[in-house]
Amino acid sequence: MSDCKDALHQLFDFLDGELTTDKKAAIQHHLDTCQPCAEPYDFEAELRLVIRKKCAEAVPESLMAKIRKAIEAEPVPPQ
Repeated sequence: MSDCKDALHQLFDFLDGELTTDKKAAIQHHLDTCQPCAEPYDFEAELRLVIRKKCAEAVPESLMAKIRKAIEAEPVPPQ
């Protein structure tokens, strides 16, 4: 391995932990030595952290109350 095209092609599999140990090591080595490929990796890795953090935050009770009220206001479909 590892040219840039291969490394970037497998970037999402790398981030998802779906590569074999050998492929993971090859990609990691490439990212450690190739700044142009490390940049998209850093971006994607940080984006995943932000999304994970935001998805773990609780919904404010005021929003939950508005959602409950909107659901209760929906007409019941005929059966």
